[in-house]
Amino acid sequence: MVEIRVDRLSEFRGNDLADLCDAAEAAITAGGGFGWLKPPRREIMESYWRGTLLVPGRTVFAGRLDGVIAGSAQLNRPRSNAEAQSFTVNVSTFFLAPWARGHSLAPAILQSCEDLARREAYTVLNLDVRETQERAIQIFEESGYTRWGVHPKYARISGEYVRGLFYTKDL
Repeated sequence: MVEIRVDRLSEFRGNDLADLCDAAEAAITAGGGFGWLKPPRREIMESYWRGTLLVPGRTVFAGRLDGVIAGSAQLNRPRSNAEAQSFTVNVSTFFLAPWARGHSLAPAILQSCEDLARREAYTVLNLDVRETQERAIQIFEESGYTRWGVHPKYARISGEYVRGLFYTKDL
């Protein structure tokens, strides 16, 4: 039996940084990148992940299979000057390495984001995704998210525009 666990990362211990980079690279290569179309050089990827832990108002969640980081998501709170949006949070950089699929880890990561948002008294969670991310879309819709919009030129892949889908959920 595979052990699944979702942790809040505040620092990298042991193989965490390498595992996170490996999982992100695998997801990007499989077309599930969070902005990247090709994995960047390892030192850029490592800098990116180190930097995420330093951003005020951001929580990084790591999904683990048998202790190895296999996916992640970030819960982003509104800026301090965004009083009108102070009730909302956003999930970004949500991915799962292809080798980790089929263990319900992605829904567990998303649920961890929702649970923290509720504990912190946020009432709305927003997220967006490329229309090509069919499994992520399925997870969002099965988790009660409502699609509220479509951006026709959300991303460009191989010279072609890809639509972006926008979702929201009342917590």
